Amino acid sequence: MQWHHMTWQEVEKFTQSDSCAALLPVGATEQHGPHLGCGMDSEIAEKLSKSIGEITDIAVLPTLPYGCSIGHSKKWPGTIALQPKTLIDVVKEIGDWVVYSGFKRLFILNSHVSNFAPLRCALEMLRAEHDDLMVALINSATISERVKERHFWDADDWHANEAETSLMMAVAPEMVRPDKLQESDDPDRTEDCVFSHPVNRTSLNGVTGKPSEASIEKGHELFSWMVSDLSKVINQGIKEHPPLPYSYHQPINSNK
Repeated sequence: MQWHHMTWQEVEKFTQSDSCAALLPVGATEQHGPHLGCGMDSEIAEKLSKSIGEITDIAVLPTLPYGCSIGHSKKWPGTIALQPKTLIDVVKEIGDWVVYSGFKRLFILNSHVSNFAPLRCALEMLRAEHDDLMVALINSATISERVKERHFWDADDWHANEAETSLMMAVAPEMVRPDKLQESDDPDRTEDCVFSHPVNRTSLNGVTGKPSEASIEKGHELFSWMVSDLSKVINQGIKEHPPLPYSYHQPINSNK
């Protein structure tokens, strides 16, 4: 179910189930080389979450289209980035209101690598404040081993690579500039680096990987894996309960 399509009465009815859960897709708006639109990360979060909402019993929140993209520098136009602390606060406050609506399970689906750290901080804050809330953080590129292997096939520090380009060919072809594919490949230059460098110092065109190897067939296969493997994780989480029943705020001497 799409959250923004439901009335408040429908949301209330949804939360009456013991297994009710919400899914928050988090993307980014950032340059993706000369061949992909700047909303690629948000597009995959949106498309994947919508597919999951159609096959699992979960309420899908509107996609957050901005993320922590400051590592892409100001070299290329198109990036609109939030500071990590801003993303933490935004997701924390969204989570607060999910709880106020009656939900006890929140899945955060992240489709941009650099969002992970602030999203993990938001997770920590939410579960510390809301004792009955369970929060899961899932990265779209590493849902399963086969999905991870495909994303990392052409680069460890991949970006706008074969996997992402193939996905867009399959689910959002309007995001792809086919005439730019053959000139968009750029190698991974981070293999022997000790430091984490911004993209302007690791890529000539904002790409890391081989988008020239992309195809619509590869994209359909990868997206089907992502939907199938994520739905398994969601269904498992919907049934999950904490291993122990203790309150976050319960002193140790009260466990006796």
